[in-house]
Amino acid sequence: MQPLSRRNVLTAAAAGTVVTASIAANAQTFGNPDLPPQGAINTRDNPASVTDPGPQNPALASQFPDAFSPPPTDVGDMPMFWASFNNAPRRIQNGGWARQVTQADFQIAEEISGVNMRLTRGAIRELHWHQAAEWGFVSRGAVRVTTIDTEGRSNVEDIGEGGLWYFASGLPHSLQGIGEDGAEFILAFDNGRQTEYNTLLLSDWMAHTPPDILALNFGLPADTFAKIPLHQLYIFPGQMPGPLAAEQEQAAGAAGKIPNPSTFALSSMPPTKKTAGGEVRIADSRNFKASQTIAAALVKVYPGGLREMHWHPNADEWQYYVSGEATMTIFNTGPRAVTQNFKPGDIGYVKKSLGHYIRNTGNTDLVFLEIFRSDRFEDISLSDWLAHTPRALVAQHLNIDPAVVARFPNTKPAIMPL
Repeated sequence: MQPLSRRNVLTAAAAGTVVTASIAANAQTFGNPDLPPQGAINTRDNPASVTDPGPQNPALASQFPDAFSPPPTDVGDMPMFWASFNNAPRRIQNGGWARQVTQADFQIAEEISGVNMRLTRGAIRELHWHQAAEWGFVSRGAVRVTTIDTEGRSNVEDIGEGGLWYFASGLPHSLQGIGEDGAEFILAFDNGRQTEYNTLLLSDWMAHTPPDILALNFGLPADTFAKIPLHQLYIFPGQMPGPLAAEQEQAAGAAGKIPNPSTFALSSMPPTKKTAGGEVRIADSRNFKASQTIAAALVKVYPGGLREMHWHPNADEWQYYVSGEATMTIFNTGPRAVTQNFKPGDIGYVKKSLGHYIRNTGNTDLVFLEIFRSDRFEDISLSDWLAHTPRALVAQHLNIDPAVVARFPNTKPAIMPL
């Protein structure tokens, strides 16, 4: 046996360093930068390492292939940034239903909470108001909305599929399904803790006010209110409303209309940006003047296309997936990079300033909403940043020729084609 000496120790250490360096050289490659390597590449010599013998829920697991076997560029972990209306309990009423995802269900979602609601034809979401601002997107059918402002001026408006509405915090309003099959829509509130169960309802307040106070308040005999509902209506069947112009005139009275419309035809506007990969329509306080605390983009990505690598410097992003299939990867310090899959009815959430991209992984157009608690939409494009930085500087960072940097997109493309 060879005696242990300082020279032997150093020789062994050097050999180990060579082996480690060799492993590192083999493992750290383009598209798989981590040591130890990440993902299924680790199982080449032992394929059983990637299998999952159970117990498992195949129907659920099949919806999330990038969670089951993440891309080799994923590293570390993050708070769950996927949620869905598909598994949210529905509050079913005579006239429709509602289901919600708030911060209580979706911890990361601090700035926005969401509700998915359905009203049958003629059904009414009763007169009410919130402590948060409400932003709505019609995914199916049409809705008549009513509201007033603090000066008593009113808006009575009809909005169809792809349209928006906005009610500032504290302003009372109502919703009624007026499409042939009523309406379905998404509500976004500018507070992650807002829920449908902390809404201030007309029926609740009236039922819990003494009759003599009602008489004094309205200047009418107390028995005028003897038949008011003694429980909240929430969603209930109603008669179809009268002609829009007549209801607008009656509601306006001497006070008149609110100067800015409460609705906005988002899907009917020309695209804010259109490329070979898709199109984006943006609604914020610059064109939808009523919407002072929520900005949004309606994004369509053609098959194989990419909502480019970017981030939002001014607000968290709450997403709603309308149609198609997608994967989203979020990048954070650490480094941390995590990928998740999304389908219709799902919700995504990206914290302010975290880099991310969304790819259409289906065979049809991917359509989703980006919603922000802000008066305006803002994003920073990775390619646009690099294209407007001195080329020699970028070339040194990426170890590529400056002439290649000159070919980077320099017009903030938003969506890149396959």
